[in-house]
Amino acid sequence: MKRNQLVTFLTLAVLVGAMVLVWIQRGGGRLSRAIPMPQETINSMLDAGRAGDVRKYLDCYSGQMLASLKQAAREASETGFAKYLKDSSVAIKGIAVSPPQPISDREVRLRVEYVYQDRNEVQAVFLERGPSGWRIVRVDASERVKTVVPYGTPVEVDLTPGRK
Repeated sequence: MKRNQLVTFLTLAVLVGAMVLVWIQRGGGRLSRAIPMPQETINSMLDAGRAGDVRKYLDCYSGQMLASLKQAAREASETGFAKYLKDSSVAIKGIAVSPPQPISDREVRLRVEYVYQDRNEVQAVFLERGPSGWRIVRVDASERVKTVVPYGTPVEVDLTPGRK
C-alpha cells in the first residue's frame, strides 16, 4: 500500500470511529441504553404514579422499600393504591433532579426537588444498581424549600425602550 493510500485509509477509519462514538453516546446504539440512568428511574416512578400504574411504580423500587410499598398496596387493594398514587401526583407541577452523586460503585444519591403550586420540597433519593438497572432503595424525609416566586405567579415585563 502506498503512503497516500495508507494516510487516506487511516483518516477514514478515525472519522468513522468518531461518528460511531457520537451515535452511541446519543442513544443510537444499545451500548449506552443497556442500563438506564438513575434519573430515568425517578422519571419512570413519577410517570407510573401519575398513571396509577402500580406494577410499573413498584418496579422502580427494591429492597425494604419495595417490601413496604407492596404491603401498602395489598392493604389498600391495587385499585385503592392506584388512586392514592394518582391523587398524590396531581399537586406536583414539576420536578428538578440533580446529577447522581456516587456513594459506592453500586449506589448513588439524587437530590429531587418537587415543585408544587404553593411550595417546593426537596428529598434525597438513594438508588442501587442491580441486574435489571437502577432501583430506589431509600428516601430521606422531604424538606420544604423557600421559594422566592411561587409557581404560576404572573410575570409582567415592561419592554418600553429606555425603561429599566
